[in-house]
Amino acid sequence: MKINQIIVAIALFAAVTSYGQQTFTSKLLDQSTDKPIPFATIQFNSKAGVISNDNGEFNITIKRAVVETDSLMISCLGYEEKRIPLLSFNDSPIYLKSKSVDLSEVLVTNKNYTIDEILDKIKEGLTVNYDYSYNKRKLFYRTSYYSEMDKYNVKLEKSTIPEFNQQFIDSLLHIMPKNNSNHTEVLGEIYGKIDPKASQKMEILKACRLYDKSKDINLDNYEKRFNEIFKKYVKRDSYFKIKSGWFSVKEEMDSSLFGDTNEKDEVATNALLAEQKKRDSIRKIGFLHWRKMQIHNFENNNFIDDDNDLNFIHKSRRYEFEIADYAYMNDMFVYVIPFKPKRSEDFSGTMYVNTEDFAVVRVDYKNVQPLSKFSLLGISMKKYLKEGTIIFQKNDNEKYTLKYRDESLGERVGIKRPFKIVEKNKNVKGRRKQNELKGDIHFIVRNIEKTELVVFETDAISESDFKNFKEKSLVTPSQLNQYDPEFWKGYNIIEPNKAIKEFKVLDDK
Repeated sequence: MKINQIIVAIALFAAVTSYGQQTFTSKLLDQSTDKPIPFATIQFNSKAGVISNDNGEFNITIKRAVVETDSLMISCLGYEEKRIPLLSFNDSPIYLKSKSVDLSEVLVTNKNYTIDEILDKIKEGLTVNYDYSYNKRKLFYRTSYYSEMDKYNVKLEKSTIPEFNQQFIDSLLHIMPKNNSNHTEVLGEIYGKIDPKASQKMEILKACRLYDKSKDINLDNYEKRFNEIFKKYVKRDSYFKIKSGWFSVKEEMDSSLFGDTNEKDEVATNALLAEQKKRDSIRKIGFLHWRKMQIHNFENNNFIDDDNDLNFIHKSRRYEFEIADYAYMNDMFVYVIPFKPKRSEDFSGTMYVNTEDFAVVRVDYKNVQPLSKFSLLGISMKKYLKEGTIIFQKNDNEKYTLKYRDESLGERVGIKRPFKIVEKNKNVKGRRKQNELKGDIHFIVRNIEKTELVVFETDAISESDFKNFKEKSLVTPSQLNQYDPEFWKGYNIIEPNKAIKEFKVLDDK
């Protein structure tokens, strides 16, 4: 083959390859209200589909050339299904029209059950409607942590060391990060029985972590200044009494502040370095096992389990239910059943129940009171938020498996206490007390953890398939300093929210 023919062939191959994979991006809006439509299913075929995020956005990649007959089918609870031909697709918003239900059609397919009869049938169906057998699930998992410091105040009342003054304390507070976030994304396949107690195996196809190390509290720049102050005012054979309220501890002086190092210290340092290498090795293995455990717990931690805080089915007598409406969801009629606690239970929400087999196919839930709270001696903790959505879908076995889940957990931690640090020395004449710092601290931190999981495919496997699958344990995520849309190019994932898209590590100046 001549050289010019080779060049033409390579160019044609590149053109065909690039044309054979296309990505389609848009946003779903309600035709009447213009509001985003979350958790809609965007399906190309049985093996290619995604879920819109909580802002109605989606991104789907088709891994072949698009032809005239290709379309996206968009369906969502309470809306008319919409077909979008791909050859005429553009990135403008897609509007969905709400769909009303003809009650006579529902009553033809089913008798007019009371709410108590429906609840009984839901409970009967928990063991037969859902798939607990061996399956391989191809999925995308994202977990995000957000931390916000609502209050950060240290008031110094007394200091016998001139350099340890309010201005110095304020400078420390100034460099302390007031907010922080990190995000982990995993695309993989998990194997095993869909059961909380069943062991699982996993293959991670791709993973990344967005993390800003500069947001970690780092006092390295102040270490030299601290050491100079200590050497100037503190005796090397002193000890410290640290007191906060009723609590008091004794701390010996760190001799390394005065340059007192010995062979024992060097041995300890070498041991620490060896331990760090060991931890790095464990981290590579641990990423897969830790994420596998998190994903498995997340997909099983729901109302099906009789020992779960989402207990509105197993302990239905503690809740009030009503049949509020009917709706369409993926070509089936569903009862729309809101629920709320009668007395002390934690959650309210809405469940959507198939009128034919009484499977709960979707639940939206949110806590109505703090899940737990603690306050003692100036230390407080409150778990103030737990809300989410769970969606099930029928698989090829005519059983329901998890299609999508998201959940947000929020807690608030505070400390408001006096403190006193006293340097004492028993080797001096006169009183042992040498120096003293005294003041009050008040910190309040809010933490939110948001987790999302979408299952693209669920395929039945045998027990021998599970046993023969070999995990590749040494997996670490790619570390990203900012959101990179190219990282997931060619893969179907949950479209990231605004906070993730705007994530960027700021360079130190």
